[in-house]
Amino acid sequence: MNTVTATSKTNSLDQDKSVNPEQKNFTASSDAQKQPSTSFVSQFDTQSHPKKDEKAKNVKLSTSDVHVYYGEAEAIKGIDLQVYENEVIAFIGPSGCGKSTFLRTLNRMNDTIDTCRVTGKVMLDNQDIYDPNLDVVLLRAQVGMVFQKPNPFPKSIFDNVAYGPKLHGLARDKYDMEEIVENSLRKAGLWDEVKDRLSQPGTGLSGGQQQRLCIARTIAVSPEVILMDEPCSALDPIATAKVEELISELSNQYTIAIVTHSMQQAARVSDRTAYFHLGDLIEVNSTEKVFTQPDHQLTEAYITGRFG
Repeated sequence: MNTVTATSKTNSLDQDKSVNPEQKNFTASSDAQKQPSTSFVSQFDTQSHPKKDEKAKNVKLSTSDVHVYYGEAEAIKGIDLQVYENEVIAFIGPSGCGKSTFLRTLNRMNDTIDTCRVTGKVMLDNQDIYDPNLDVVLLRAQVGMVFQKPNPFPKSIFDNVAYGPKLHGLARDKYDMEEIVENSLRKAGLWDEVKDRLSQPGTGLSGGQQQRLCIARTIAVSPEVILMDEPCSALDPIATAKVEELISELSNQYTIAIVTHSMQQAARVSDRTAYFHLGDLIEVNSTEKVFTQPDHQLTEAYITGRFG
């Protein structure tokens, strides 16, 4: 009786193998089972946009022991971070962890808040941007910013894009300005949609178009770095997809830092991801590593949805 049972088990196993010769693909080896694994890997597509090849990278922005205080409250607690040229880096973390505050330190937008104080060093191409002699207007031309909600000026589409170049004297004449406006709108993927109504108000565009208009306005002054603070949070999925595709294209010319609450978005568009928690920078690694094998338990807990 036992012999028959053993034979039937053997035969059934052989039968399974004949049906599925690649059976090992579905059965983890004992070594693989010992490896720490996470159940969230399949949720995030880190291959949506082709990532850049690893090569010698130049540091574009670097921060050293940066602290940010609102009154007596410490919002950022001594962050050291390097942002490389022509990369997209995403800042993720729960609400109130300091992502946007840190992003705003990179072009001194926190200067507009009376109670805010920043210590430490923020270097742009080896120039300390908190040097008292630095012209903040020129800095913000070098390090542009796109905000959470689209904020076009109450002007025509043309004048929205032309505003920065006029302010900085970048156009020699009318034809030069028209070329700057067209090139900026083309880079923002908006030219074909608005080329016949440049004289109409920018506020009359859809939400996604307004956000791309704001991106065109930012790149019209030829910045080196673009900061984006949740640029898609107020947009529908189709508009979001267009902006994400645009981010991928722009990263060939610009260095981009993006704050996002969408981990799927961070996985799709960024080369590296930094995880913030209660004012601390917990981990910064390649996006693929952060979303598949994070170094820190807090990162894994956030990504798997245990908190945040």
